[in-house]
Amino acid sequence: MRLQYVLLAVIVLTGWPVIAREKSDVLVMRNGDRLTCEIKGLSADTVYISLDYALGTVSIDWFKVDHLESTQLFLVKTQDGEVYTGKLSMPKAEGGRPVSIEVIEPGGPEVQIDRTHVTKIDQTFERFWHRFNGAIGLGATYSKANQTGQYSLSADVQYPRERWAASASYNSNLTSNSGAPTATRNQVYGSAYHLMRWNNWYYTGFGAFLQSTEQGISGQASFGGGIGRYLINTNRTSVMVAGGFAFQRINYQQEILSAPSQDVTSGWINSQVRLLQFDKTSLNVNASLLPALSGPGRVQFTMNTAYYIKIYSKLKFNISFYGAWDNRPPPSFSGSDYGTSVGVDWTFGNR
Repeated sequence: MRLQYVLLAVIVLTGWPVIAREKSDVLVMRNGDRLTCEIKGLSADTVYISLDYALGTVSIDWFKVDHLESTQLFLVKTQDGEVYTGKLSMPKAEGGRPVSIEVIEPGGPEVQIDRTHVTKIDQTFERFWHRFNGAIGLGATYSKANQTGQYSLSADVQYPRERWAASASYNSNLTSNSGAPTATRNQVYGSAYHLMRWNNWYYTGFGAFLQSTEQGISGQASFGGGIGRYLINTNRTSVMVAGGFAFQRINYQQEILSAPSQDVTSGWINSQVRLLQFDKTSLNVNASLLPALSGPGRVQFTMNTAYYIKIYSKLKFNISFYGAWDNRPPPSFSGSDYGTSVGVDWTFGNR
């Protein structure tokens, strides 16, 4: 399927031309060390920086930073869902006062935020191409006993802005087994969200394409959207739940099914969970439940899970699980397709 490779190339090339900013930011540690660097961002109580005299990205414990100064622009997100854009300053706290970050917005007021309420800091750029983040992953397993091999390829890219964000991903799995047909699964997924007036509420939409030989699906296009909310939104934990409606057109293998195309209108319930530990491990879970409205009683469920362990700098080891279930597939078709893979990921952008 040539479309797969075209989309993968777009995802990879879109994120490639990210360039570094000037290393003019200043971090002063509690032990007195002073670092002139480029602040790349904050996540999971970890400040990511780059130095002229060090290769790759260096990880710093956020709570060992005494104060900082930067003249660059950043996106600062808080636990209550507020988002600010501006230059950063964290003056040295005197007399045991709570440490706060000052965000100086261009042409606007200076905002003070309690340090413990900050959930994420990202670089922002004036130029479109410099705002992307993402990762590329490869994985493989092989067993000589039954000559079974499994290969996986993945890529994803994110485009964060002040009050909205968009992302796209591609996942491909191929399994070959001696004496059995080769099984493939390819999925393209894109989504976007925009924060609403109410703290931690947002509206969202998605589009997806799936091909699965195990389920006999030659092509499944899905579109939908709804309203969601952050249930938990901290530096280490993020839990999002959304609900709405979705439409699917499912094309099955024509040589098996006399009526190969089905249109399904469904409800849509989505949950996303992200757990982070100081620059070491992370767990991402994305699950969707689609109860059919056009054919009551039919329910589909999908899940994608990935666990990452940092190896070095931008290189991570990953263990992933994917699954799709349909309780009422066409006769003689499989109602499920699931599997696991292990591999390595290389990240690009602000991490």
